[in-house]
Amino acid sequence: MELMRLVALAIGYAFGLILSGYLFGKKKDVDIRKQGSGNIGTTNTMRILGIKVGALTLVCDCLKCVAAVVVVWLLFRTSYPEHIVLLELYGALGAILGHDFPFFMKFKGGKGIACSFGMIIALFPQCLPLCVLIFVLAVAITRYVSLGSILAALGLMVQIWIFGAKGWLAFATSDLLEAQILVSFACILAIVLHRGNIKRLLAGNENKFSFKSKRD
Repeated sequence: MELMRLVALAIGYAFGLILSGYLFGKKKDVDIRKQGSGNIGTTNTMRILGIKVGALTLVCDCLKCVAAVVVVWLLFRTSYPEHIVLLELYGALGAILGHDFPFFMKFKGGKGIACSFGMIIALFPQCLPLCVLIFVLAVAITRYVSLGSILAALGLMVQIWIFGAKGWLAFATSDLLEAQILVSFACILAIVLHRGNIKRLLAGNENKFSFKSKRD
């Protein structure tokens, strides 16, 4: 089972290496690593290339995490039926890590928020409404995408522990604590990767969200 965890993680990591924002930028002869915040994720892609490309990046980054979960399910559903959801989670975590730390970009990637939403959609749909509500309200009120992302990550982490205690998660009892720790790790990682944004938020000079791209 330990080896299968690593295999699932590697499968997810491979999917995570499909860097949608970077690829869409290259198609338009734009290296988004050299513009805006330099991040390859949805927010910077939207800021540089516009709302349509940004939205497409969001969808693609969500779907690559979902795809990783599906592939892991297809490979291991009959061999490890009692642990399949945990292995799917390893696949999702691998996709987040691949997106955040792509080896061919010197391990400098995105911040994993869109991928994390893909993980929620695939494995924790019961957590999705509150996470989306937190994100949308935070961005609508403050226009800080980073703040919405951080609060949504915290919201997911809290829900995972509450829902686990209530028995509302689909993991085997023996896998539950491990799953909660993995999700908490993903949430904390997302927050840590926003440390620059946190500093700017505290200093009052964080970039606010706008539907206008710099290329308009």
